[in-house]
Parts: sequence; structure tokens; C-alpha cells
Amino acid sequence: MIKTGSRLSIFPLPGALLLPRAYLPLHIFEPRYRALVSDSLARDRRVAMIQPIPGEERADRPDLFDIGCVGRIANVEALEDGRFNLILEGVSRFRVVRELEAGTAFRQIEASFDEFSEDEADPDPLPSPMRSEIEREARRFADARGLMIDWDGVERLDDESLVNGMAQAIPFDVVTKQALLEAADALARADLLVDFLRLGAGDGSQTLQ
Repeated sequence: MIKTGSRLSIFPLPGALLLPRAYLPLHIFEPRYRALVSDSLARDRRVAMIQPIPGEERADRPDLFDIGCVGRIANVEALEDGRFNLILEGVSRFRVVRELEAGTAFRQIEASFDEFSEDEADPDPLPSPMRSEIEREARRFADARGLMIDWDGVERLDDESLVNGMAQAIPFDVVTKQALLEAADALARADLLVDFLRLGAGDGSQTLQ
């Protein structure tokens, strides 16, 4: 468990959802985030993902949501021109305590992990009806939006990978992605996912990225 009070280097990115035990591929090209990755590789391999509040995305230092998820660099490809291709493995959610005066090109925060102590534990399996409902509503959503999904691959996923993968891959808006991140546990996230899939398939009100 990461200690509360830890210093985290943050990568604010709208629509990029990292969840515990899920994986997030990233292409790093901006100089400040190339510096972040270099620092992380030399120090602890941690990168904290967090979303800017809608309307703040284009600001130089946008206001951020209070909750994000820290990941460990599980795989890295350093390109000749200084860019990186990364795969982050989600470790735990965190709450921002305060932003630090870091003196670096990238932003750093003090983080609390106290309320997310269960994030590193494997969740219980979903009830069978819930699993079936997620798959059914995901098919309806995909049909309504014209999305191509490998359904054979979906059926082979374990419950947590199914919920996390859908939460990450479905093109929900920033606020919806944040709600999925902040869900109390895996079952609550699955319930929310069904609601958002149903809403998006029914009236098209969810915003595509």
C-alpha cells in the first residue's frame, strides 16, 4: 500500500481512465511529460493519472478533480526522438490533499490513500445476472453508436477486466468517466456502467470523445 502523504507526479488528461489492476497505454510526446516519465523511471516508476475539470482542459494549469489513480510503469519504449510509449498498470486511487511547489515542468501533489485501502485487493465476482446485463447493455450501446467490438474476446474476460475495460474503452464524457472512477467498489462501478450504457444506447445523450 502506498503511504498517505506520498508525493505524486501527475499527468492531467481528460478521458483517460486508469483503474486499479487495469492497464492504460499512453504515448508521451509533450516535453513536460517526457520529463515526468524520465523522473519516474529514475525514482519509483509511478505516474498519477487525473482528469481536468471540464472547461479547464486547455488551461496551462487546469483545475483538477479531487480523485485520480496512480499507476506503475509496467512497460516502456523509449523512442529516439525523446518520446515514450508506456503501459501503466493501475495500483490505487488517491485523493489530492494539496498541490506542491515542485519546481518541475510537471505538476506534483501530496496524495491521501486512506479511503482506498481496498483498491489493491481482488474484488468479489459479480452476480451472474449482473454480468449478463453488462454484456447485453454493451451490445445495445455498441449497436446504437456503430462501435466495432470483439464480443468473443469480451466473453473471455474475467468480471473485473470486463467492467474496467468497458469503463475505459466506451467513449463516455469526462464527468461520466470520473463517476466510474469514484464508484465505491467494483459492484457499484458495474451498476453505474449498466446505467450509463443504457442511457447512452437509449437516447444518445452521452457525449462521445
